[in-house]
Amino acid sequence: MDEREKEQSRDGEKGVQRPASVAGTVINPDKEEEITWQGMRYRRLCIRTPVITAGDDIVQVARRYAGPLLEKGDILFVTEKAVACTQRRAIPLEEIHPRPLARFLSRFVRRTPYGIGLAMPETMECALRECGTLRILLAAAVSAVGKLLGERGWFYRVAGYRAASIDGPCPNTLPPYNRYVVLGPLRPDGVAEELAQALGCAVAVVDLNDLGGEILGVSDRRMDRAHLRALLRDNPLGQCSEQTPMGILRRG
Repeated sequence: MDEREKEQSRDGEKGVQRPASVAGTVINPDKEEEITWQGMRYRRLCIRTPVITAGDDIVQVARRYAGPLLEKGDILFVTEKAVACTQRRAIPLEEIHPRPLARFLSRFVRRTPYGIGLAMPETMECALRECGTLRILLAAAVSAVGKLLGERGWFYRVAGYRAASIDGPCPNTLPPYNRYVVLGPLRPDGVAEELAQALGCAVAVVDLNDLGGEILGVSDRRMDRAHLRALLRDNPLGQCSEQTPMGILRRG
């Protein structure tokens, strides 16, 4: 048993992860390997890697850890956070200096157990930078109207995916990113295409959490984003410190 297998075994004993049906892949806690959708069975095989940083090349990471496991017909799905970190889109908290408007707006964002979102001044400041002040103010105004009508989610519909993709630090976030704000990835479709060319399989860049998720990028326009979203809706890669930034979707 190599060091990686030993680590996975220890994690399994603690109830953190357990081996999947394919060697070298794992199942995260409270998740299932298999899912049935529209009468078809699929496996979601999660792949552990070292912590990904700005010094990594996402193509090289995927080639090393996912490449040997891929089979014909597989779809590789990679988290937006892993891609963003290799694009130097992770910003230490101490380097973010929120303006008064960011502090004010963040007070009205609902906090959930699944992520801080824009409910802290630092993440709201990043949203203002990424999306522009006018767009965020418009989104906030629309959101206020939505709340009066008992509707939620209007803010992000107006602000767009760049705002929705901002990840703030939480206590259960994998270090060192428990002290970082991670922005959404640049060119998610382009990154998916680069990975597909390197690995010879279809690729999706995904933004998942325990409330659902979005498909930010695909390597082929013909890929069904709604279908992929349904197959990954329970966030098989996990929400905490699982260290599984990519996985394989395999039919059958």
